Amino acid sequence: MSTIDINDADDPAAELATGPLDGIEIRTLHSADEMIELGEVFQQVWGSLTQLVTIEILMAVTHSGGYVSAAYETRGGGERMLGASVAVLARHHGQPALHSHITGLLPGARRSGLGRAMKIHQRDWAAANDIDWIVWTFDPLVRRNAWFNISVLGAEAHEYLPSFYGKMTDSINAGDDSDRLLVAWAVDDASPGPADPAEVVAKGHLLVPTPEDIVALRRTDASEVARWRSETREALQTALDGGGRIVGFTADGEYVVDPNPQSSPSDGSA
Repeated sequence: MSTIDINDADDPAAELATGPLDGIEIRTLHSADEMIELGEVFQQVWGSLTQLVTIEILMAVTHSGGYVSAAYETRGGGERMLGASVAVLARHHGQPALHSHITGLLPGARRSGLGRAMKIHQRDWAAANDIDWIVWTFDPLVRRNAWFNISVLGAEAHEYLPSFYGKMTDSINAGDDSDRLLVAWAVDDASPGPADPAEVVAKGHLLVPTPEDIVALRRTDASEVARWRSETREALQTALDGGGRIVGFTADGEYVVDPNPQSSPSDGSA
C-alpha cells in the first residue's frame, strides 16, 4: 500500500534518476526511537488514529534483516522525516524477494520526485543484499499509483487480489473493498520501463478505465465506488487469471491488457 504521488513531469520513457535530491537523505532505520517517529508519520499520511505498523513489528523487521527506511529533509540545523517505507523478506517465483508492505509520503513531500527516489533506494538496497525481486500491492483504482508503478517504474502486474486486507477503516480506504494488484519489479533490470503506452494501445489490446479520483469519490458516492470496483475487478481478474498480461497504463488512466500474450508478437516491454 502506498500514497506516493509522482512529479507531474515524470515520463515513463525517462531514465530513472539515481542521484540524491537536494537537502534530502534516505537511510535505513534501526532504533526504536526512529520507529516511533516513522509510525507517527504513517498515521499522518493515512489519517489513522491507530498505528498502521506497530513498533514491535518494525523492530522485528529490521532486526531480522528486512528493510525499513525513511527520507529526511535537513533544514535549519535539524531534520524532519518526510516519508518512509517498510519491506519484509519474502519469496517470488522461488527467488529471494522483498515484499514492500507500506510506503508513504507526507502531503507536502509528494510530486517532488521523492517517491521515485525512495523506490530506487529500496532497489539498490535489495541489489546489495542479493535479492532478485521487489513486490508490493496497490489499489488498482488509484490512478496515480497505477501510473507510477506501471508506467514510471515499469513494474509488472502479476496477480489480482480481491479484498486483500479485508475491511479497512483509515481515512483513505474506509467504505471500500481492499482489492489490490500485486506488482513485481526485477532488481537486476538496469533500465526498467514498459513499452510506450501509445504503442501497445495501437495493437488493439483491451483498455480498462479507472476513476479520476477514487479517494474523493469514496467521500461522495459509495454506489459509484462499488460500481467501479466491481467492473474493474471483473475485467482485470478475469484477464490475469486467464493468462492475460497488463502491458501498460495510459495517461488517460486506462490499463492496457493483452488478453492473449502467448500469441502476440514480442514488444520488448518489461
